[in-house]
Amino acid sequence: MKICVCVKHVPDTAASIKLAGDKGFEDSEIKFVSNPYDEYGIEEAVSLVEKHGGEVVVVTVGKESAVTTIRSAMAMGAHRAILVKTDSQFLDPDLTAKAIKAAMDQDGLPDMIFTGKGSVDTESFQTHYRLAGYLGMAIVNEVSSLTVDKDTVIVEREIEGGQRQVIEMRLPCVIGATKGLNEPRYPKFPDIMKAKKKPIKEIDLSGLGIDGSQGKVTIEKLEPVPERSGAKMLEGSVDDQVTELVRILKEDEKVL
Repeated sequence: MKICVCVKHVPDTAASIKLAGDKGFEDSEIKFVSNPYDEYGIEEAVSLVEKHGGEVVVVTVGKESAVTTIRSAMAMGAHRAILVKTDSQFLDPDLTAKAIKAAMDQDGLPDMIFTGKGSVDTESFQTHYRLAGYLGMAIVNEVSSLTVDKDTVIVEREIEGGQRQVIEMRLPCVIGATKGLNEPRYPKFPDIMKAKKKPIKEIDLSGLGIDGSQGKVTIEKLEPVPERSGAKMLEGSVDDQVTELVRILKEDEKVL
């Protein structure tokens, strides 16, 4: 069984982001990590291969610095990786999906593809759906339980009201992993050392026949989130407080 895992190199959610101009941010001193939801995909892929045999291939679209994230995935058990290099901090989701598809076409299509349910940086929640569309594969997102039986995959996902939805798909397919699917392993030192010797194939976007300037979505301007002012305590009777709250929402905040 060949399983590909799409892994994104993202800023640590605890990092302090400083903008650089209108369309970028300072990234030279920021700690980058594997997208947390992607780690559930890595763990599930490695566990399946340990059980059924095969290989796990990590596919990443990002800068050269993304190699550190790829090595982390390899320390968890991935066998090899493909890095599609780009200089863009915010590559259009459609271009990203096309780049991943082209890399997989070149490498040989897998039996399963894992992604995280979404990325914690841009949160576009589009790439895995577009990838499945370009590959003509079924996709289920936010999967928290998975069983493989020969060429059939049975997954569960939580829907509204805490209900559980069970879906059966045929391989090949795309799985968007989320918390609850498993508990990602913590690599041991020998695994970290072994990961340094595992192969990473690097390809430029142009080498896949993709023009990085032809995205469908572009960023016009980035702005920091305004700092929130301190809380305001309302005084008086309940009626007075309600009246004052409605006035604030109408006149000051203009949300009513």
